[in-house]
Amino acid sequence: MSLTQRQRVTVLGSTGSVGVSTLDVIARHPERFEVFALSAATKVDDMLAQCARFSPRFAVMASAPHAEQLAERLRANGLLTEVVSGAGALEAIASHPEVDSVMAAIVGAAGLGPCLAAAHAGKRLLLANKEALVVGGELFMRAVRDGGATLLPIDSEHSAIFQSLPEDPSTWPRRIDKIILTASGGPFRTRTPGTLQRVTPDEACAHPNWTMGRKISVDSATMMNKALEVIEARHLFGVAPDRIEVVIHPQSVVHSMVQFTDASVIAQLGTPDMRVPIAVGLAWPERIESGAARLDFRQMAALTFETPDEALFPGLALAWHALRAAPGTTAVLNAANEVAVDAFLSGRLRFDRIHAVNMETLEAVAPSKPGSLADLLALDAEARSAAHAAASRLAA
Repeated sequence: MSLTQRQRVTVLGSTGSVGVSTLDVIARHPERFEVFALSAATKVDDMLAQCARFSPRFAVMASAPHAEQLAERLRANGLLTEVVSGAGALEAIASHPEVDSVMAAIVGAAGLGPCLAAAHAGKRLLLANKEALVVGGELFMRAVRDGGATLLPIDSEHSAIFQSLPEDPSTWPRRIDKIILTASGGPFRTRTPGTLQRVTPDEACAHPNWTMGRKISVDSATMMNKALEVIEARHLFGVAPDRIEVVIHPQSVVHSMVQFTDASVIAQLGTPDMRVPIAVGLAWPERIESGAARLDFRQMAALTFETPDEALFPGLALAWHALRAAPGTTAVLNAANEVAVDAFLSGRLRFDRIHAVNMETLEAVAPSKPGSLADLLALDAEARSAAHAAASRLAA
């Protein structure tokens, strides 16, 4: 599609932090983009406000009761957006023939189905949902290839790598020596492991640089987000796990780097604002105004890099373990972590026991190679059951 025409965009997870940032970028360029559909889980008030501002054709809520509430309030305000609910509706708005681009920003395995639907339908898929790759792996990448979809990473780290690489992916294997993912280290980078027993959810969610949802904020505090990003990078860029490295960069200015076979390194820098990678994805291969502040190198403090502390962040090593294990192991790890983080956020599990739940689940579940979405969902359910049992045994 010519970028001189308005792109019709579906935003999956529109009331979350990435979804809100996406709508902010879209609103800055009404001549380029229009909102076709929005989705949310339970936030009826936020969805009502978004429908009033962007007039989407469809709004999808996770459950029928929330959809009924939204539909009633839309009618009361004279708004014409059609409201539907459920997983099937998510897949429909992701694959709709009139949609050009899909922002996949649903957190968790619930986003896998609509991501696969968008991939099969050949959409421009802006991927902010880690689970599509961590859970879906080769199954998802095959759907992208077979459907002729355009896959554009939105995580700041993977967007940085994408921006640092040549445009022709066929040249990547012979050019890339190493992918270097940067991590802020989260709020506990300077703590000692023994002090993490008393961490509260509010402390874990107080990220020093980024504004994010609670689940991903906890993942940043444990560095499980980086473990998942290592798995993503393996699939996105086709490099072996031992050619992916993680370094802590507390300033969050260098978003990631590529070291090439000639020893040169290309990095992408910018302020820590998700609107930058979102704008890259929406406009690629062009560039548009994102709304983010510019870097002022004259005012910038030193940029520092550190090796992650294995005792403080034990979950990071699980990325390489899962990638070397049987197919499906990364899906088990993702499910376990979702259950463990939820248990922590609800006060049922100590922060320092999240890793133990993940380890016990990996030991309890022996996956067979998933061949379909149904296989993945069954494996996800089995892993969640094992993780709930582990979390109960390790309860705070």
